Amino acid sequence: MSIEVGSKLQGKVTGITKFGAFVELPGGSTGLVHISEVADNYVKDINEHLQVGDQVEVKVINVEKDGKIGLSIKKAKDRRPERSDRPKRNDQRSKESFEQKMNRFLKESEDRLASLRRHTESRRGGRGARRG
Repeated sequence: MSIEVGSKLQGKVTGITKFGAFVELPGGSTGLVHISEVADNYVKDINEHLQVGDQVEVKVINVEKDGKIGLSIKKAKDRRPERSDRPKRNDQRSKESFEQKMNRFLKESEDRLASLRRHTESRRGGRGARRG
């Protein structure tokens, strides 16, 4: 069985090191899942995510000329949300033109700045003016 970049395969974890996990693929070949390709978040200790004997789905991310196979568990996960899961935005803001959005942004920014100026002017002396 030829291993092609981009293909998703089922494999078995056969060994764990501090830098990754070795996974036996169908056909008897072995590939490496680097620690950075185990999960979407930072992995400090790979043993918290994988154990020898675990069945995992992996995606082939590279095949070197010398036969080394690079694998990814996190890229094997299908993370594309279904279209129906996405929130629909039918509010007025989504229908505004760029110029309308920019004008609204500028007005809101000016209002915030004016409020901030009023607040700082109403304070007497500021931070360093207190004397004890």
